[in-house]
Amino acid sequence: MKTLKPSFLILDELDSGLDVDSLKLVCDNVLSYKKESLASILLITHYERILEYLKPDYVHILGNKHIVKTGDYHLTADIEANGYTKYLEEDTNHE
Repeated sequence: MKTLKPSFLILDELDSGLDVDSLKLVCDNVLSYKKESLASILLITHYERILEYLKPDYVHILGNKHIVKTGDYHLTADIEANGYTKYLEEDTNHE
């Protein structure tokens, strides 16, 4: 049996409806797949802790229908401390 091994995954709201144990299992599998396949992964989430766990190469904060801030996974600490709405307010002040 041949299995698909995509080089690009889109994971939209990976945490939706999962309990903490299931979410950890899914995240561990995502990390394992990324390491094995060197796949690129687009992760869409509102849950900062997933970003802390998966440590993505890039984090983009979307607001007002466009990217308002870009950084590496360290940006998640600032999001957790200040909330992502901080960036939406900054973007609104620059328009």
